Amino acid sequence: MKKVLVTGATGRTGSLVFQKLSSQSEEFQVKGFARSPEKIEQMYGSTKDFAIGNISNKSQIESAIEGCDALVILTSAVPKMVAPPSDGKPPEFAYDPEGMPEKVDCQGQVNQIDAAKQAGVEHIVLVGSMGGTKSDHVLNRMGNGNILVWKRKAEQYLIDSGVDYTIIRAGGLLNEPGGVRELLVGKDDLLSINPPDGATNSIPRDDVANLVINALREPNARNKAFDVVSKLENTPSASVTSDFSSLFAQTTGGL
Repeated sequence: MKKVLVTGATGRTGSLVFQKLSSQSEEFQVKGFARSPEKIEQMYGSTKDFAIGNISNKSQIESAIEGCDALVILTSAVPKMVAPPSDGKPPEFAYDPEGMPEKVDCQGQVNQIDAAKQAGVEHIVLVGSMGGTKSDHVLNRMGNGNILVWKRKAEQYLIDSGVDYTIIRAGGLLNEPGGVRELLVGKDDLLSINPPDGATNSIPRDDVANLVINALREPNARNKAFDVVSKLENTPSASVTSDFSSLFAQTTGGL
């Protein structure tokens, strides 16, 4: 049985990963990691399978990850709207001072990678975002946080760490059912620059969670980094993705 720590397990995608792993108890023993016991109680009814901590505190991560075989990183800075759109101007966003992308998406992930390596973790799955090759991407401009720049730095740190990795850079996340679309993988944001026929620039969160679970299973997912989007449901000639080993075989290592 594989023991897995899921950080960011109270987030919208992290909670899906945690629930899917929990439902497959014959294969995985899962532990969540999150900051708020109140939120954990609200979402899951108990903190029984959770470690409480902050990714800015490496010792708390070290305590949580002890004895684990794999780590799934689903933490991310989240901007808040501080001014709605008005008079033709776009909305304005800002980050909490302690929740800036540099602290969360770079140093916070570095802390997790270091703790995992120190604990002898065999495999780290990191869920990030497409767009990292575009310095002027709208997500970088939000709150002047350069979030994709910092995510990219953490991804390179993971690649250089020597721990087996899978880096999943998802397109725009949708709150729609998974398992009913064809998934497309690529590199260097080419899926958005030159999209294949029928491709969208997005993917259901549930499909991202399925990718994470299968990345923990499939040898073809080791030491790979890739962008991923989906075709629209019921796209003509599309084939619903079910063979994840073949999908991972289309991916490559390095940024």
